[in-house]
Amino acid sequence: MEVGIVGLPNVGKSTTFNVLTKTAGAQVANYEFCTIEPNVGIVAVPDPRLDFLFKVYNDGKTTYVPATFKFVDIAGLVKGASKGEGLGNKFLATIREVDTIAHVVRVFTDANVIRTKGKLDPIGDIETIETELMLADLEVVSKGFTKIERTAKSGNDKEALIKYDVLKKVKDALEKGLPANAAGLTKEEKPLVKELGLMTLKPMLYVLNTDEDKIQDFDTHFPELVAYIKKRNAEYVVISAKIEGEMMELGEEERKDYLKELGFEYKGFDEFIQHAYRLLDLITFLTAGAQEVRAWPIRRGSTAVEAAGKIHSDIQRGFIKADIMKFEEFKNVKDEVKMKDMGLLRSEGREYIMQDGDMVHFKFNV
Repeated sequence: MEVGIVGLPNVGKSTTFNVLTKTAGAQVANYEFCTIEPNVGIVAVPDPRLDFLFKVYNDGKTTYVPATFKFVDIAGLVKGASKGEGLGNKFLATIREVDTIAHVVRVFTDANVIRTKGKLDPIGDIETIETELMLADLEVVSKGFTKIERTAKSGNDKEALIKYDVLKKVKDALEKGLPANAAGLTKEEKPLVKELGLMTLKPMLYVLNTDEDKIQDFDTHFPELVAYIKKRNAEYVVISAKIEGEMMELGEEERKDYLKELGFEYKGFDEFIQHAYRLLDLITFLTAGAQEVRAWPIRRGSTAVEAAGKIHSDIQRGFIKADIMKFEEFKNVKDEVKMKDMGLLRSEGREYIMQDGDMVHFKFNV
């Protein structure tokens, strides 16, 4: 599962990527198209539940393994990208391959960082990027529409007729200047256009990169921007790539002191990662013991036997049952034997739908 980081040049995408992946792998420079090849990094998901379990089970040798997923740092898009401007075709192809888009928006005022369009204009920047994505999607949909229209109108192919209707919905929305996710496609209809990789059908998270003195009361400082995003029923997080970049250079104790000096609670990138994880429609189940405590990402709606396969194919093949405890109950008891005595450990079968925060012991035989 991948989240693509997009935005105009010099909005802080590569700095954001470096912080997320705790590396300096993405080149950071003050000029357009600094990033040409997409950088891919694995990001750990912050999870206080796993921290708690580590404290309970750790005997000095216990391994801590968080859930992870991929972030892809995609080069800055520019106006005209849908027509190939700024190597746009190459970058758009990369965006089509990711599952969710994190759109980094410049809401900081550093005069030393070049801004292509002059004054600060986050709403205009959002519209520039999304117009290019919609134009590129429209081109793809129009080609597919033309191919299937003749077959559908013949009336002899029911599947073609259904797909034709779905493509028409999307095409009509895009021609009105609306993203594909505004076409009102049902859960059953979306798979019919999956092969097209429509960018404006993907979940979108706005990542608002602002000055450190604007974070605490961001909604007050930028009410029009917040209202604009909320009107789209979209999610957003407020970060400061500058703060995060500075903290990367500090040790753990220095980081704590730095955060105290800010004078407010800064959630920043932890919140960013958690939002992106949810938009990927992932949940976490947990396994815990003296050897290892681990968080496992799975698709929402996964069954117990599918979750077993996440750990090992043999466990899935020889699945017998899943012994499950709810983390929220376990954190008050802190003892598996007591949980069982209290009737708080349940045995579930193959078709049990996993819930976020389930603590699991799989029984199997191969």
